[in-house]
Amino acid sequence: MENRTPDVTGTAAGAGRQLPPHADLNLLRTFLAVYRTGTLTAAAPSLGLSQPTVTAQIRTLEQQTGRELFTRLPRGVEPTPQAHELAARVAGPLDALAALENGPAAGHAAPVHLAGPSELLCVRVLPALAPLVTDGLVLRVAQGLPEPLLEEMRAGRHDLVIATRRPRGRALDPVPLADEEYVLVAAPAWASGPGRRPSGDPCSALRGVPLVACAEDLPIVRRYWRTVFGRQLTARPALTVPNLYAVLSAVTAGAGCSVLPRSLCQEHLDSGRLVLLHDPQEPPLTTLFLVQRPGAEANPAVLRVRERLRQAARGW
Repeated sequence: MENRTPDVTGTAAGAGRQLPPHADLNLLRTFLAVYRTGTLTAAAPSLGLSQPTVTAQIRTLEQQTGRELFTRLPRGVEPTPQAHELAARVAGPLDALAALENGPAAGHAAPVHLAGPSELLCVRVLPALAPLVTDGLVLRVAQGLPEPLLEEMRAGRHDLVIATRRPRGRALDPVPLADEEYVLVAAPAWASGPGRRPSGDPCSALRGVPLVACAEDLPIVRRYWRTVFGRQLTARPALTVPNLYAVLSAVTAGAGCSVLPRSLCQEHLDSGRLVLLHDPQEPPLTTLFLVQRPGAEANPAVLRVRERLRQAARGW
């Protein structure tokens, strides 16, 4: 069977004149990286190039095609209609070529690079993916906050990211995965106080309960107060700790109350180590998004992980 390099030099439908017969694949790779990341700066490290080199290559390709491919913005670039059409033509062949060039050695599966919030990874994601690992999946997991992880994805470091907010821009296409409920909890010793009375003002009743949080500005607790009680929270935390696991530990030990994802504290609620201090009819929800890096589908294992997470999330 004759081996051929994927044809990426034909006419991009509607994208202007035909690309040169022997168009430099490096220019097309650079174009696709900029198209997917949305910035010249973010594309540079994934290509192993400097930002000025990326800029020069995009200008060269624009000269060769006779069309402007990106509109320069104060932060990043916006693909033109011609760029969308060119990307639709060259993405598949370039991804296939990259898979051939960078594919794993025989007998070794390509790893899937997954990232997300540490607590969600431990409580939900890793248990869901354990059967795939025993079946041969090679998984590399990173944790962090949504924006840094999505920026790293744009630079090519992650195949899949679970984010607690929808990514900005058009380069990344998020899929809603599940809704995470947040609950106001404390150890049972605090439940015998006025915060558990069915009547009265719960906000006033909770004033004497110390607040535990993983940040000085109490973002999760403030959101609960705003959405559930319709008020701004003015109290300061009595205790700040590095992460939600530490919040859970401190609250369970009786240090005070906090707002936590239900998935993280459900076991403690079931066992009676924690109790709900308030049970609103409409608790705050955060939508979890599953984001896949463009081109990651070249690794079939990424699609297996994606499908497994979507199935598991139906029970979250």
